[in-house]
Amino acid sequence: MANGEDKINPLFLQLVLSLQTAAWYQMGKVVSPISGKVEKDLAEARVSIDLLTMLQEKTRGNLLDEEKKILDNTVYTLQMNYIDELNSAKKTDQDETPSAAEKTSEAESDAAAEEAQPSSKQSDRPDAGVDE
Repeated sequence: MANGEDKINPLFLQLVLSLQTAAWYQMGKVVSPISGKVEKDLAEARVSIDLLTMLQEKTRGNLLDEEKKILDNTVYTLQMNYIDELNSAKKTDQDETPSAAEKTSEAESDAAAEEAQPSSKQSDRPDAGVDE
């Protein structure tokens, strides 16, 4: 390669870093500079990672060793963190969803509470229910 061709292309690096940064924000790993909050959108994170994976496939054999390492490490790190976030989201969903035993217990408690309350159909008249 010629002297100027053995350096990492700054535009390539900028593209990879832009998609990487977007994925970090979308996975909720970094506070958004706009809102000042952690915002999580795993579907969008998946798109950013898929774009990097597509870039990896389409540039195979055309990158410098250093560019390939950067892209490969970026994709791998994001994929592992995405899986972590996905598993964390599933665990949170399971923790928030009551189990069948909890639902049955709650239903039994509600039924017992209804039986213990006096019926609202009784009349306030003292002679109610007395045959005339």
